[in-house]
Amino acid sequence: MSDAARKGLGEQTKEKITPDSQKSTLTQAKEGVTGAADRAAGATQPDDSKSTTQKLGDSTRSGGDNASAEGKGILANAQDTLSNAAASVQDTISGNTQKK
Repeated sequence: MSDAARKGLGEQTKEKITPDSQKSTLTQAKEGVTGAADRAAGATQPDDSKSTTQKLGDSTRSGGDNASAEGKGILANAQDTLSNAAASVQDTISGNTQKK
């Protein structure tokens, strides 16, 4: 680790490139906890006290986190749309066409 209480870029990279299917449940849980701790440490640590690699890792991860959150939002919207469509079809089949 390059900074106290922080994951090194090598460790972060290894965790990302190893498929979850090759990790035990315990390893996945550990990565989740240590990843959250690293994010918290990165958010509270002043930039001027971070190493160059930690600054790079933090900026890269924040972009990835934003993309992941946006992707989850799109997925949730798609699931809602499909759920509503299925409910409409079910209502039509059952003859229940009242507005909800």
